[in-house]
Amino acid sequence: MLQSLEIELTSNKKQQPAADQLGFGNHFTDHMFIMDYSTDNGWHKPRIQPYQPIVLDPAAKVFHYGQTIFEGLKAYKTDDGRVLLFRPHKNIQRMNRSNERLSVPELNVDVVIEALKQLISVDKDWIPTAPSTSLYIRPFIIATQPQLGVAPSTHYQFIIIMSPVGAYYTEGVNPVKIFVESEYVRSVKGGVGEAKTAGNYAAGLKAQEIAKEKGYSQVLWLDGVHRKYIEEVGSMNVFFKLKGVVHTPALNGSILDGVTRNSIIQLLKHWNIEVIERPITIEELYKASQNGELEEAFGTGTAAVISPIGELNWQDDVLIINDGKTGELSKKLYDTLTGIQMGKLEDPLGWMVEATPVNV
Repeated sequence: MLQSLEIELTSNKKQQPAADQLGFGNHFTDHMFIMDYSTDNGWHKPRIQPYQPIVLDPAAKVFHYGQTIFEGLKAYKTDDGRVLLFRPHKNIQRMNRSNERLSVPELNVDVVIEALKQLISVDKDWIPTAPSTSLYIRPFIIATQPQLGVAPSTHYQFIIIMSPVGAYYTEGVNPVKIFVESEYVRSVKGGVGEAKTAGNYAAGLKAQEIAKEKGYSQVLWLDGVHRKYIEEVGSMNVFFKLKGVVHTPALNGSILDGVTRNSIIQLLKHWNIEVIERPITIEELYKASQNGELEEAFGTGTAAVISPIGELNWQDDVLIINDGKTGELSKKLYDTLTGIQMGKLEDPLGWMVEATPVNV
């Protein structure tokens, strides 16, 4: 378990923003967690300290070879004052899969969860309670060895920062408009598409800029080989309801194994709604719409939770889904999942973890 945790509290607390001024990822709590790694000592020196800049050597490998991974999860405060985390073990387990792909040393899941609980305990007053708000948690690892050479780093830092947030999309829970990218490629099987690493997101920025210039919130990526199979949106996995059955692209080595995606699949099966994971082409989706078979579409992710999709634009062919309105299933999924996360509804699948730290 977590040993010898040092805690340094700030003497200069920040002014917390009002709930309607949060946005997403704009404000950060008073403290951060850091733990170091070296090949000689393993992961060591865990500490909580005031939120502050990181000092790195200009030759640190993270700057030159992109050896970095991250995660995203949320904490919620219930009406009775408890603090709940949504499936944190699954996030850290996925982080270790990303570590394996990028030759980063494995983390002890229990140690990370305990560190996170301790950090939340220190900054629990930062957890917002207004509707559609939460405390977003960003664990990440950076390669810090100051050496120019293409090889895995011998030194790393594992850091956790936290941010009170509102809705990820300005549209809130209303349907978003998505641009289908046909020119650029984000990832292919055998690459790092299934890892949560910074380069994946940098590779998507150009297409995202183009999408926003055209008035679209995000990019829907197609596969990098055939350019026809639907993969994922930049910040979400995607689902389509066709003739009463929910379909989602199968994990294929270039799609992120989303925690919310997995949760939605479990929830749908719990409701006895059929879910099929399979390859889905963009042509098939457009034909299904023409035939009146496409009933709903929505994205899932930690940041957005459930985001209905009201419009797709593929090669200037605009597809309006469900008259651009939030579908019945999308709304039920959003209300249920957020209700569980906020402690307002029963947690039938045992997802929520109370963020009560143990003594260290």
